[in-house]
Amino acid sequence: MSEFCLVTTTTGAPDLARQIARALLEQQLAACVQITPITSHFVWEGEVREEAEQLLLIKAKSADYADLAAAIRKLHSYDVPEILKIDVADGSADYLAWIRQTTR
Repeated sequence: MSEFCLVTTTTGAPDLARQIARALLEQQLAACVQITPITSHFVWEGEVREEAEQLLLIKAKSADYADLAAAIRKLHSYDVPEILKIDVADGSADYLAWIRQTTR
């Protein structure tokens, strides 16, 4: 398992995206959360949909993933929120050290 990960989630509301980002940062579960508007195309309940969403890119330690995912679920408004963990194979040593120092 990699020491670091990138976690992604999406929300339908910019305010909720900011609320999730702030909570993860305050709990030191994330070092950085980037939020960007996107258009998602997906199938939900047998229907093809297209919706405006906010994509959160969350930089964290893999050891914190379970708590991070639980924090997202607690705040999220979706029945089935996207929560994906992507292991970081390598990165800038200085940046990874910053993640290590900024998170719990």
